[in-house]
Amino acid sequence: MIELGDQGVAKMRKKWIAVLAAAMVLTAGCSSKETEKKEATEHKEKEIEVDEVVAPEELPYQFPLTGVGAAEESSDRAVAVVVNNHPKARPQSGLHKADVVHEVLAEGDVTRFVAIFQSEQPEKIGPVRSAREYFIDLASGFDSFFIAHGYSPEAKEMLERGEIDNINGMQYDGTLFKRADFRKAPHNSYITYKNIVKGAETRGYALDEAPAPAVFLSSEEAGQLEGTPAVEFMVKYGSPSFDAIYEYDTDEQKYHRFNGSEETVDLETKDPVLLDNILVVQMDHQVIDSAGRKVIDMASGGKGYLFQKGKVNEIQWKNETGRIVPYKDGVKAGFVPGKTWINIVPSISDVSFDSQQ
Repeated sequence: MIELGDQGVAKMRKKWIAVLAAAMVLTAGCSSKETEKKEATEHKEKEIEVDEVVAPEELPYQFPLTGVGAAEESSDRAVAVVVNNHPKARPQSGLHKADVVHEVLAEGDVTRFVAIFQSEQPEKIGPVRSAREYFIDLASGFDSFFIAHGYSPEAKEMLERGEIDNINGMQYDGTLFKRADFRKAPHNSYITYKNIVKGAETRGYALDEAPAPAVFLSSEEAGQLEGTPAVEFMVKYGSPSFDAIYEYDTDEQKYHRFNGSEETVDLETKDPVLLDNILVVQMDHQVIDSAGRKVIDMASGGKGYLFQKGKVNEIQWKNETGRIVPYKDGVKAGFVPGKTWINIVPSISDVSFDSQQ
């Protein structure tokens, strides 16, 4: 059930944090012509940057996974990295530049991220964690070059069969993957984008074919989105350490992400993760062994919510060539140009939100 109310954002935020805390007990003008010309040029460039986000159709090309305008056609291959989300691994590096991030359970109530990079290339990504078979399935939907450090027995078999181009920290620990001295294993493995490219070259993998584009709304369509107001909501994963809160910023027209009171930001730059689309989807989860490893049904489709522009709509999701695609009223629901976060949950009842006009 959708939980609706009329509390403000400040009260809402306090409520979510209180819920998590309770569970934890049981986060000068220039005159020269050259200067004037330079300022005019910089102003024009800023206008172009705004157009790239607000009106991507005004530029000749779009990045395939964000829909954001680009001056040149992108031919870069997508790169998928399994990123650690343990509290000891936060804040992470590079997540703010991912086009798409999947948040999904591993063993127990611990979530990990499968981050897809294409339009931007962060200098460093991590901490990198081990693969699960369904992580590989998610990465395969984008024909990604897959990066992980370690693997479950099932994932190891898939990688050894060559089901996806990859490099793994089990073979390249200390060379392509570096251990940070300010964190302890297994929360300290990092890889630079330069070493990702080097790893692909070493293994003979091409990185010059862009993924198929997602479906995006035009600026006009995005501005006319309808739905139930949802300026703040929480996705529960069974542990307050991993429950996620999303808060809509009406000025930026983007969502911020939090674990409790702690915002998801980049370790090095402190830049926040800013999201234009948050897709929450219900999938059947089954525990398959004593270690708590899971099988997740990513093929059958099912219920979900799509949060955009401070509003939410109920959707049905389908698996199309390995990707999770939202449908509303039998038609594909386009994404707002920008970055997307996909929360995969065992039950859609794990989502709760309040509203504010």
